[in-house]
Amino acid sequence: MKMSRRQFLQVCGLGVASVAGVSALAGCGGGESGNGSSGASESKLQAIKDRGKLAAGVKADVLGYGYLNTETNEYEGLEIDLCYQIAAAALGVSYEEAKEQKLVEFTTVTPKTRGPLIDNDTLDIVCATYTITDERLEDWDFSDPYRTDHVGIMVMKSSGMSSMADLDGKLIGVSQGSTTRDAILTMLEDEGIDATPDFNEYADYPSINSALESGNIDAFAMDRSTLNTYMNDQKELLQPEIEFGEQNYGVATKKGSDLSELVNETVNELLDNGWLDEEATTWNLL
Repeated sequence: MKMSRRQFLQVCGLGVASVAGVSALAGCGGGESGNGSSGASESKLQAIKDRGKLAAGVKADVLGYGYLNTETNEYEGLEIDLCYQIAAAALGVSYEEAKEQKLVEFTTVTPKTRGPLIDNDTLDIVCATYTITDERLEDWDFSDPYRTDHVGIMVMKSSGMSSMADLDGKLIGVSQGSTTRDAILTMLEDEGIDATPDFNEYADYPSINSALESGNIDAFAMDRSTLNTYMNDQKELLQPEIEFGEQNYGVATKKGSDLSELVNETVNELLDNGWLDEEATTWNLL
């Protein structure tokens, strides 16, 4: 019987992984990973099996993706469910079993903590609206994109701003370590808009939202999915018809980890069978 790559990994507990260039598997014998970050003796898959749970970094403040429900004290959203799918694949159980048995240990991450927590092996994966960039691919493996979003700029309706040109001289709040600032500057240049805004970086999204509502900044810029968490009747997107700063979200793993291929394969299976589209509908992301 022909064995899928997922089944092979579950049997062997080993693999050679690299999203940027996946090598063909040729038997259960292991070797050094392609970049030397971790050898076969440091198998991520085996560590997950020994632990009995997947350690995942997620967001706690992005509705529909990763959100910590204060009423239930449970994480919920598309990315939370995706973590359970990856845990199921790594541990050889069904998705339903992974959820019922809570086979994922969730840790809230920020743009500053997500990378280091992968590097020091605190986390197996980060699934937290983490945008794939060439720079980040140098340090971590990423799955193929499971969702695509765009940057948005949210302002108070009472601000009097109605166009991107109104950003000239204004102060925009962005997240530390995000790609948002560069995306805005590129958009202004590409659109031929004569505006030079200033930027303040914040450690978390609630702080940016509070700064906007208190008038300490003029705009809150981030992925539109994130901004949706903080949208209300007093706020609006500035010129939403201008789509810019495409954000392709991927699941990050340790560079050269034998977990990387399993994660990428799982994401692609869920794209192919429509599960991720169903999740987007479930969590009102369409």
